[in-house]
Amino acid sequence: RNFKGVHKELMWAAVGRYGRNGAAMPGRRPQYFRTPRFMSIGAAASRQRGRVGTGMFCVTSVDKMLFDRPFDGSPTQGRRGLHLTSATRADHFGKSHGAHPAMIDTWSRSKFYGYGAAGVVGSLGLLAAGPITASSCIPALIVAGYWVVGLRDIAQTSHTIRRNFPVLGHMRYIVEGFRPNIRQSFIESDTETHGVPFNRDHRNLAYQRAKGMIDTIPLGTKRDVYQDGYTYAMHSLYPKHVNPEHARVTIGNHQCKQPYSASLLNISAMSYGALSENAILALNQGAKIGNFFHNTGEGGLSEFHLRPGGDIVWNIGTGYFACRHPDGTFNKEMFAANALRPEVKMIELKLSQGAKPSHGGVLPLAKITKEIAAARGIPFPATSDCNSPPFHSEFSNAEGMMDFVGRLREMSGGKPVGIKLCIGRPEEFVSMIHAMIKLDTYPDFITIDGGEGGTGAAPPEFSNSVGTPLIEALTFANNALRGAGVREHVKIICSGKVLTGFSIVERIALGADLCNAARAMMYAMGCIQALKCNTNQCPTGIATSDKVLMEGLVVEDKCNRVANYHQRTVASACEIIGALGCASSEEVRPTLIMKRIDECSVASMAELYPLVSYGAFLDDSGPAVLQAMWDRTKGRTAIGSAHIASRSEIIDRRKKVGLGTFS
Repeated sequence: RNFKGVHKELMWAAVGRYGRNGAAMPGRRPQYFRTPRFMSIGAAASRQRGRVGTGMFCVTSVDKMLFDRPFDGSPTQGRRGLHLTSATRADHFGKSHGAHPAMIDTWSRSKFYGYGAAGVVGSLGLLAAGPITASSCIPALIVAGYWVVGLRDIAQTSHTIRRNFPVLGHMRYIVEGFRPNIRQSFIESDTETHGVPFNRDHRNLAYQRAKGMIDTIPLGTKRDVYQDGYTYAMHSLYPKHVNPEHARVTIGNHQCKQPYSASLLNISAMSYGALSENAILALNQGAKIGNFFHNTGEGGLSEFHLRPGGDIVWNIGTGYFACRHPDGTFNKEMFAANALRPEVKMIELKLSQGAKPSHGGVLPLAKITKEIAAARGIPFPATSDCNSPPFHSEFSNAEGMMDFVGRLREMSGGKPVGIKLCIGRPEEFVSMIHAMIKLDTYPDFITIDGGEGGTGAAPPEFSNSVGTPLIEALTFANNALRGAGVREHVKIICSGKVLTGFSIVERIALGADLCNAARAMMYAMGCIQALKCNTNQCPTGIATSDKVLMEGLVVEDKCNRVANYHQRTVASACEIIGALGCASSEEVRPTLIMKRIDECSVASMAELYPLVSYGAFLDDSGPAVLQAMWDRTKGRTAIGSAHIASRSEIIDRRKKVGLGTFS
């Protein structure tokens, strides 16, 4: 508390508040750093040491005052002053305050044997001292348990902590097990920068809307509106009313015979098997109540998807579940039988997902139940694990993919067929567009899944470090389709951390037509973010196949919560759209969303992610990088001039149908 008269300015530097050259670190308090007293000391230090290091001088000065050590010229000595080793800390602080070593530090096998022996003697003494009763046997049972646990710890070879600290070492694992729950409930911040994957504020919003509770906040925002990355919308002085019931997007181009009218927010892909049967039932029943679609995930089309009667988007992955031969190849007869069901509104061909792009999956043999086998179209009882390879067997290039899309549309009776992927190598996406133009076959929609998307289980390296985040992926896909002049044929659906009305509007401004959400819908059903999706021990009965845990999820209650969350979130998005002065989601532009770059400057999304002029690639007027990518990949599909209309023809066609140019 008393640092021998050290000035406040020196202390702010000593605890790392400021950098070099008198520059305040972001989010700190520059008024302390820039006082004349401090600057004069810093200048003197710079002259004395022949270098600019005002912050280092201050740390070194405090270090000397605290520990009475002269500066020896080492550039690291100042840093050592406030970051001591454990031995030095004990020397400086432990001895002077009479500190005692922690019990865990002094515990050993010999201590285990000693305390154990004392316990045996004591418990036997109690038994010998009086009549043997149930209460007198309790100490003996405790001592017996102590010996059993301790001897097992010493005998096992997997855990060094337990071998070196028998019995007591278990405390480490017990505390470690409670740590996530304690942190989430008591320590984690409510603010935007803490709490993953979703912070407390966002989870609470989903809970409140699902339960029909008050979802307003008092006193104003808790967010730092001057923090880098803060985004906000530019409202209009002349707002409009947007009816949520009319906020629909029609999916289906000129090659589609059965277009589908979709909500702005829908349930993203989550497979039966990853989710319990009760969770699937609740989601689909909620989709039916709220009039939005439910994506099956690649785990097949189960009876639990079909029973409630909600709109279905059938997701077909590399395993071709519910449309496969016993050897895992595509079965067109089985596909046609399921695709023609009235509940199935659209077909989605999955190439990859954001949480683990280009990574196959395995459903262990032990988890394959009769119901899961029926949903996936695999034999039961199964004799081996159920594998999802990382690639499709029906095609190996962009042209083969577009041909397959056309066949799926035909076999489904003309229903919308789309593609789901996480953007990886951008030239491969551009090659897909070349194939669309060459074959004159366009998917009705493309679902862009961001690298931040969720999953029940994924390798950490894939989830953390593979795949393009949603904003960059979405803006790239939108610009690539616009530059090629085919955006009018393809709707864009996006998914990846969509939860609030503003997140929907922001994605629409960046190029999406509508959004999907998975984890938000799980929160609506009661997910507490226990992070046990990959253990089959989900406490809320959502991400588990455990019948006991599953019974806790009451379908009749949770389906209404899903519908409530959807209805109130879409209504919030429509209110924001109206506040921007837009009559519908189609009028939302990137110029209306701003993002803070630093404390003194902001930029619109249109400045950060410029839109490519419609058809720009066709007359070589696109941005240099994208134009070069377009030209470089043109030869991969042998696309010729006969397949490409001029830019003026495309723009004229758009004007005729009232789509404008978006230049």
